[in-house]
Amino acid sequence: MEKKIQKLDPTTKVKLKKLLKQLDSIRARHTELITVYIPAGYEITKKIQHLQDEQGTATNIKSSSTRKNVINAIEKMIQALKIVGRTPANGLAIFAGNISEKEGFEDYKVFSYEPTIPMNQNLYRCDKIFITDVLHDFIDDDELFGLVVLDRRDATIALLKGKSIQVLKKTHSDIPGKTKAGGQSAMRFQRLRVDATDQHYKKIAEYMKNEFLFKENLKGILVGGPGVTINDFLTKGFITGDVQKKIIGTADLSYTDEWGLKELLEKSQDILSNEIIIEEKKLVDEILTLLRDQFNKVAYGIDDVKKALEMGAVARLLILESIDENLSEELENICLNFKGEVKYITDDTEHGAQLKALGGVVAKLRYPIE
Repeated sequence: MEKKIQKLDPTTKVKLKKLLKQLDSIRARHTELITVYIPAGYEITKKIQHLQDEQGTATNIKSSSTRKNVINAIEKMIQALKIVGRTPANGLAIFAGNISEKEGFEDYKVFSYEPTIPMNQNLYRCDKIFITDVLHDFIDDDELFGLVVLDRRDATIALLKGKSIQVLKKTHSDIPGKTKAGGQSAMRFQRLRVDATDQHYKKIAEYMKNEFLFKENLKGILVGGPGVTINDFLTKGFITGDVQKKIIGTADLSYTDEWGLKELLEKSQDILSNEIIIEEKKLVDEILTLLRDQFNKVAYGIDDVKKALEMGAVARLLILESIDENLSEELENICLNFKGEVKYITDDTEHGAQLKALGGVVAKLRYPIE
């Protein structure tokens, strides 16, 4: 039985997405950005002592500018932690560094995030980027993708949750090697290889069906491997139609193990981003269609949407991510109180601009209102 994952409420998720967008955009020239995760229940004084020890170690860094940036970033973080005083109930993520894009200039910033659900990660890292995988998992826990990497001998089936890859199955074929046993005819040997390959593909297809077909919140499946192998596997009827419909992309790969999964993920970033955009576009397109065909089933603009929300008439509320946080939280709370659904839409897309033109908040109504 799958463990139930605690999820963030929509408003908290949007706030975290904004922070992550900022953190992920920051790059340093050298390993001088500091990331610290303090798990729930961990004494903050121990983490401060650890950071002071790391400050001492940083004095050995050869580059004077890197040494200065690391020491100063750690000092800024220590000061921030002393102000916090004690570890928040669910832990703390904190980031510090010189974020100036101009070499030789200083702009030290500290960013922190208090999780609303328990965080168990304990980490100190000095790198060219901030390490944000743990926080990405908080917001992406309901966005799952299936991953399959295979060749004629091996296959690995996995699940992508946020940025974490969870291996589900590994399988190995019984395909005979190219050196045939004595006395076997070439045709019989080739037939054995073809039969073994087909059995290998059928086994992979069966694993995919078992793991992915009824997986809740699965957004799609990515398949990777040598080009010829992928073509044979996908076009020769091994995969059931319902599973085939869930395949959203393929990639030509060199590996079929955990390295292959990482390579598949790297080569599929555009596809993954596009899937989220496609889902948002469907929501906005539905509103535009209703406005054209059943305009009284839609409310838009803050005043009209709020009126509809207070009447309990809203089935789904779309909110632009850039809308004032206090306002979006107020509207969301009213919607959820009446068992409505809340979806946030990103700004920097065509459908985001369409939503902005409608006032940034739009409601699909349960029934027409005057």
